[in-house]
Amino acid sequence: MVAAMTPARTTASSSPLDENQAPLAVLLLGPTGSGKTALSLALGERFGGEIVSCDSVAVYRGMELGTAKPTIEERARLPHHLIDVADPDQPFTAGEYSRQARTALSEIASRNRLPIVTGGTGLYLRALTEGLFAGPERQQALRQRLQLSSQKRGSAWLHRLLQRLDPVSAERIHANDAAKLMRAIEVCLALRKPLSQILGDQEKARNPLTGFRLLRIGLNPPRQALYDRLNRRAAAMFAAGLVEETRSLLHRYGPVKALDSLGYRQALAVQAGTLSVDAAIEAAQQSHRNYAKRQLTWFRREPEVHWIAGFGDEPETLRVASELIQDHR
Repeated sequence: MVAAMTPARTTASSSPLDENQAPLAVLLLGPTGSGKTALSLALGERFGGEIVSCDSVAVYRGMELGTAKPTIEERARLPHHLIDVADPDQPFTAGEYSRQARTALSEIASRNRLPIVTGGTGLYLRALTEGLFAGPERQQALRQRLQLSSQKRGSAWLHRLLQRLDPVSAERIHANDAAKLMRAIEVCLALRKPLSQILGDQEKARNPLTGFRLLRIGLNPPRQALYDRLNRRAAAMFAAGLVEETRSLLHRYGPVKALDSLGYRQALAVQAGTLSVDAAIEAAQQSHRNYAKRQLTWFRREPEVHWIAGFGDEPETLRVASELIQDHR
């Protein structure tokens, strides 16, 4: 049975408009495999909505099987934004996502449609709603040196380096998240102070989203049922041709950062001959389960989330979510 745990009231974003005058934007969050796509489509069709993807891999063209992005048929049902907006060899940052997503929200609202932000990339969602600090530009030469050193000294070296430079940031960044580790190290070296201190100093300098009332709806299905779905999804990705898709992307773009994402990482290992297909499927299943845990941990820090204890494709979840939207319109 689906249960909703609802706070007293979702407050408005820090908008100069009166709460009842600002347009509503729905933020649909939750772990991978929880049914966000199905729920967003049903809600969008019911309330005249458009979908704004919040997925750091779905932005890339050609990455279909490993991203679980909405199918062509699903995208034909409603307008979708921030899907297939960059090639895999093009850097696409959280800041760029925030700029494009805010533009999409404004355009959707101008058409008197309901923006529904849907996805599981917590950093992108935070960038959209709260803004990002004004850090230094990316330094490609430094990043190349860090990558080479990491390859020589092992995957844990980046985390050990950050622990020396900024123990606070090292505590919150996962040891396997090379992208975030390199960015934190880059900021520390460029500004000669820990990233955690800079974030604290610039907290008031952020640029939060204004002009919208934000309704956060979170999906939190039973853990074992979620894991079962993720296991089936990972196996289905490989059965549908994930290794072949990865081989094609590798041939076209080379070993780009985008291919270090879930599923593609294991498919690359099959391509390199270091994992069998069965072992790669098992590794992908474990990685997806671990990622779902991290997503839930991240999203529990989001303010005033209306959690629904069910999958997004369940009728009761649609009913509860629809009532929440209706109450806030």
